[in-house]
Amino acid sequence: MASAYLTHHQKVLRLYKKSLRHLESWCIFRDKYRFYACLLRARFDDNKNEKDMIKATMMLKAGEEEFWANQHPQPYIFPESPGGTSYERYECYKVPEWLLDYWHPSEKAMYPDYFSKRDQWKQLRMKSWNKEISQLNAETQAAGPETEALPPARKEGDLPPLWWQYVTRPRERPM
Repeated sequence: MASAYLTHHQKVLRLYKKSLRHLESWCIFRDKYRFYACLLRARFDDNKNEKDMIKATMMLKAGEEEFWANQHPQPYIFPESPGGTSYERYECYKVPEWLLDYWHPSEKAMYPDYFSKRDQWKQLRMKSWNKEISQLNAETQAAGPETEALPPARKEGDLPPLWWQYVTRPRERPM
């Protein structure tokens, strides 16, 4: 499966963030954590203006190896994150979008803005559906797609294929 190419800058930022997160797992007390976080930031700042990409890449590799050697064996995981204690706890409350069609008009009246916008989306979906499917058929190989990524919209003002599932996805976090 194809993945996005990360720039050197993005790799350095991700290493810095991972290092700070694991430092939180090592340091329980906030003052101690803050001290070591400042030292870590100083180490990154010392080399931020490096122009030689070969040297910068070698420093990044050395930093990733140092991180791997010093990472916490049981890092703190946020409860809502994958692997956390509350991850997908409320999945049972997320309902498919089509169930909103069966709401009583009195229930829909409580959310007039949402349902007026939803009606506009549904009309737009009906207009753009044939164009979306023809684009998918034209751009998909006979053997099937190589990745799960959907193609973007090709013309100004057009919608990308299957945009409906992103507009109407259920709430990420129920109240």
